[in-house]
Amino acid sequence: MSDSYLPKDFLWGFATASYQIEGAPHEDGRADSIWDTFTRIPGKIADGSSGDVACDSYHRTDEDIALLKQCGAKAYRFSLSWSRIIPLGGRNDPVNEKGIQHYVKFVDNLREAGIEPMITLFHWDLPDNLHKRYGGMLNKEEFVKDFENYARVCFKAFGDKVKLWITFNEPWCSSILGYSTGLFAPGRTSDRSKSAEGDSSTEPWIVGHSLLIAHGAAVKTYREEFKEKDGGIIGITLNGDWTEPWDPNDPADVEACTRKIEFAICWFGDPVYFGKYPDSMRKQLGNRLPEFTPEEVALVKGSNDFYGMNHYCANYIKHKDTEPDVNDFVGNLEILYHNKDGEAIGPETQSVWLRPHPLGFRKLIKWLSDRYGGPTFYVTENGTSLKGENDKSLEEILEDDFRCEYFKGYIGALADAHAKDGVDVRGYMAWSLLDNFEWAEGYETRFGVTYVDYTGGQKRHPKKSARTIGKIFDQYIKKE
Repeated sequence: MSDSYLPKDFLWGFATASYQIEGAPHEDGRADSIWDTFTRIPGKIADGSSGDVACDSYHRTDEDIALLKQCGAKAYRFSLSWSRIIPLGGRNDPVNEKGIQHYVKFVDNLREAGIEPMITLFHWDLPDNLHKRYGGMLNKEEFVKDFENYARVCFKAFGDKVKLWITFNEPWCSSILGYSTGLFAPGRTSDRSKSAEGDSSTEPWIVGHSLLIAHGAAVKTYREEFKEKDGGIIGITLNGDWTEPWDPNDPADVEACTRKIEFAICWFGDPVYFGKYPDSMRKQLGNRLPEFTPEEVALVKGSNDFYGMNHYCANYIKHKDTEPDVNDFVGNLEILYHNKDGEAIGPETQSVWLRPHPLGFRKLIKWLSDRYGGPTFYVTENGTSLKGENDKSLEEILEDDFRCEYFKGYIGALADAHAKDGVDVRGYMAWSLLDNFEWAEGYETRFGVTYVDYTGGQKRHPKKSARTIGKIFDQYIKKE
């Protein structure tokens, strides 16, 4: 038994996102998001699928809550569909009462079940109308005002029912995958074989800036108009991987490891905690990286009540000696799965990018805690896919020992970071409660602790990991 532990009031549970699980895309007044329209473009999703049905969670909230209870979850992180609440998205557009009431009832039911709701306002699914109307996040002035209005509508609707708020999930993904590689909606990129529109050298940095200002505006609204009476906390969730040098004896590789984290995480973390972008980014990107006005600095700096952390894996990093490409977004380096001696950073999974390395979790959360002055952390996503899981029999899928080992390793690393490194961590949401629509990978990749039978009426079958995760937490959470 480890001498590491987690605090006695530690909140653990599971996370999902609206477009990935809800289905019912045009029911009760919901309009298209950019993901609805993106999935209709041939070739964008691996298996040609969409989130039109997904896990049908819009109609199965009771089943999902029963699952959470069965797993022993203390909390549930889920996202709201902006286009369900304000179908056309804008501050002068009508609010859809049916959409709001769906979530109000869901929150009430979670609370009745003893499960703490953690709400993400935006998990990538921008109302399509805002993208068509003014370019969405490329138009900072309009987007910030519309997001602030949407956030206020949500704060008002849920009042004191919700104590944990997240503004944006993984702004890196919205910016880079949506506006640089074109892999995610709205699919803009300089690569004309993928998209007729987009400029990968400038647009991701514009979008990232818009997201930060919108985050700051929403937090200001919450603090000024709701925090005192509702008593909640609010933050942003940032994603990023740990880095190890390809050659630990090469100072350039060691330095590149820090640069990679700065380009991935500190791009958003530094403005929130320091009011500026990292020097390494300014040096490489120059004036392509927007400048903060003094008003924007005042809005963004100090805008986190907690640090929301999404984390999955680690990589080896090798410095590049060449001049950075104009479309480079990682910091002029190579991201590798093996080091100079040929050692793998971790085992393969179904996701090309995901190689588990639990010690990297402990190292990264400590690194971030040190950089940002010891903030309170909520781990808002952590989990893994399994190589070939989708091709296995149901019986084999339900025995997901690899996922159980992943959670054992990562939760243990988190307990070490808390007990041995002094990191203030209060919660952990496993990704994910359900197998679901895995964005560009469609339904070929499964991350759930629950198997969803997509062809068998979305029936849920808890896997071994669903039963194991509570036992792992039981080991670490202080009893008194």
